[in-house]
Amino acid sequence: MARTFFACSVAGLCIALAGAAAAQDILIGQVSSRTSPTLAANSNALYTGINVYFDYVNQGGGIGGRKVVLVNTDDELKPAKMVELTGQFIADKKVLALAGYQNTGGINEISKQDIPAKAGIAMIAPFQGDRAIVGKTNFFPFRSGYPDEVTALVKEAQFTGKKKIVVVYQNTSFGPPMMKLVQEQSKQMGLNVVDYVMIDPSKPDQVVIRDAVASIDKHAPDGVIVLVGGRWVWELVKQIKSKSELDGTQLYLLSIVPPQDLVKAVGEQKARGIVISQVVPYPFSATLPLVGEYQKMMKQYAPDEPLSFASLEGFVVGKITVEALKRAGPKPTREKVLKALLSMGELNLGGVYVNYSTQARKGWGTVDLTVIGPGGKLLR
Repeated sequence: MARTFFACSVAGLCIALAGAAAAQDILIGQVSSRTSPTLAANSNALYTGINVYFDYVNQGGGIGGRKVVLVNTDDELKPAKMVELTGQFIADKKVLALAGYQNTGGINEISKQDIPAKAGIAMIAPFQGDRAIVGKTNFFPFRSGYPDEVTALVKEAQFTGKKKIVVVYQNTSFGPPMMKLVQEQSKQMGLNVVDYVMIDPSKPDQVVIRDAVASIDKHAPDGVIVLVGGRWVWELVKQIKSKSELDGTQLYLLSIVPPQDLVKAVGEQKARGIVISQVVPYPFSATLPLVGEYQKMMKQYAPDEPLSFASLEGFVVGKITVEALKRAGPKPTREKVLKALLSMGELNLGGVYVNYSTQARKGWGTVDLTVIGPGGKLLR
């Protein structure tokens, strides 16, 4: 199916391009960097998943005879640019909702400025697990929060009898509050955390990673919980695994780390056994109706694209968005879409539920743990 892709890098360009779309199309705005080396894998998969569901809906006649079109723009991982591009979407009244945003810094800035609330537009299922961010007005989350992931990793380390844990955390975004959560939970669960190592973005990457690995090495831990995302992860894991005395150390990572990129960066053998928390249902086994539907539509509309957590998350983003558009009536507007979401209540996506109302907006709220196995495959 044909798809619409807008790469807006100049102020006002997005609006001009959107204006070139068919007048009757329903536009959904998304800001995510499909060109960034650190986000490309997740971003492209997320984009694919949303479009697979939109393609399915459009083939069936769309919404009231109108096609649903995803307008994707690239912020180059710059928070200010995400804010700028969002302003362009808001200026174009044909954009009825924002969905599938990706880039923690940018989403945080949009949340801080309360942009969706001020503009009267919905922010549907951003790729973000920080409840302090997605708890703001007009945010409708899907993925579980970072606290849920951290809790699951701490429980796993304690359950498997780890004797000495080091926590590595980034000194930005979710890093500090999640580090404090580990401090609290490790005491409650009796998990021995011997050090908390900070990744300081103000220092050169080579220096900060070298120092972090040296700090880990001196403790000879049997487990390392990594509360880090983005560019630091690959080199951190690579250097830990390059040390023979640390090669057998169990690593625990968050869902924001794309496993396929991790395997490429460190090699299949070194990556084997790494535990990664997941905030989206397991996409490789159709144990849930949602996953069966996703697999069937991926095969039909994107047969050359691999199944992944990110594309399944995109599929869910598309599904929630379409449901809101349908409930908004024959002539949906931003206001009607927002009202539909706030009155949606519990929505069954196929054995997976979200619950949105004026009182609370709750996503799936479940965390699974996966491990990288033979061939780089993720196993449950």
